[in-house]
Amino acid sequence: MKASEAQALANEVRTAVHTAVVGRDVAVDGILVGLIADGHLLLEDLPGLGKTLIAKSFARALGLNFQRIQFTADLLPHDITGGEVLDPSRGAFTFRNGPLFTNILLADEINRAPPKVQSALLEAMQEYQVTSERTTYPLPRPFLVVATENPIELEGTYPLPEAQVDRFLMRLSIGYPTAEEERAIMDRRRVRRPEAVEVPPVASAERFLDLQRAAEEVELEASVAGYIVSLVRSTRDDPRAEVGASPRGALALQRLARARALLSGRDFVLPDDVKGLAEPALAHRVIVKPEPWIRGVRGSEIVRAALERTSVPKVD
Repeated sequence: MKASEAQALANEVRTAVHTAVVGRDVAVDGILVGLIADGHLLLEDLPGLGKTLIAKSFARALGLNFQRIQFTADLLPHDITGGEVLDPSRGAFTFRNGPLFTNILLADEINRAPPKVQSALLEAMQEYQVTSERTTYPLPRPFLVVATENPIELEGTYPLPEAQVDRFLMRLSIGYPTAEEERAIMDRRRVRRPEAVEVPPVASAERFLDLQRAAEEVELEASVAGYIVSLVRSTRDDPRAEVGASPRGALALQRLARARALLSGRDFVLPDDVKGLAEPALAHRVIVKPEPWIRGVRGSEIVRAALERTSVPKVD
C-alpha cells in the first residue's frame, strides 16, 4: 500500500469515527496511529468522556470484531480466556473461546481486575495466544487491547504491574470537549433521537492488516533512529527518574513514528513525528522517585525535559 493510499484510507476512517464522536481530534488521531502501529492502548481518563464509544467506533469503521470486558474484582482468568467445557454429543472436553478471541478488545477499568486476571491478559497482549490446560490457542490477528483506567477512583483497585504497563504502546487521555463540541453532542443526540449511532465500515480486517504492513515499510533514517535512542536514554539520566524508559519504549516510539508518517502521506519519518509522539509513548514507562513524585513530578514532565535536552537531527 502506497503512502497516498494509506492517507486516503485513514481519512475515511477518521470521517467514519466522527459520525459518532464529536471533536477529540487529537485523541482520535492518536488512537488511529497506535492501532496502525499494531499496539495496545491505555486510555486513562474520567468516566463519561467517550472512551467506550471511541473504541467501538474504530472497530466498526475498520470492519473488525469487537468485544468488551467489564473488569471487576471477582473476575476469574477463564472468564476472559475461555476454558474447557464438556461437549455432551462427543463425551469429551472442548475449548470454548472467551471474549479475548476478537480483533479489538475493550478492557474497561482494567485496574479493577485481580492480579491473576491481569497475568492472563498479559500473555495475550505479549504472545498473542491463550494457554488452557497445557494447550496453546492463537488469537486472531489483528488483536488489539484498548484498556481504560479511571485515575480518581482507586478504592478496590489493583495497580497494574510495571511489566504490563510497559506492554501498552501508548497511554492517552480523551479530555473534556470544548463548549462548542459539547453543544454539538447535545444537538446530535436531540436530532438523532435513538441512543445508538451507526458507524459505517470503510475498511476490512485484510485492508487494515495491509495498512499495518505499509507502516513497517516506512523509511527511518539512521539519524532519526539515533534521535530516538538519545531521547529514551535521556529519560534514564534524569535525576528525578527511578527508572527511565525501556528499550521497548524506543521500539514503540519507532513504530509510532512510522505510522504517523504514513498517515501524513509520507514514506519516511521526520524528527517531528518522533517529537509529537514521545510523551504518550514514553511517559508511562518512566517511574519517578518518591520525593519528586510527592512534589507533583510525573513521567510526562521527565519526557518533556528529555525533548528539550536532546538535539534534533537535520533530515534531508
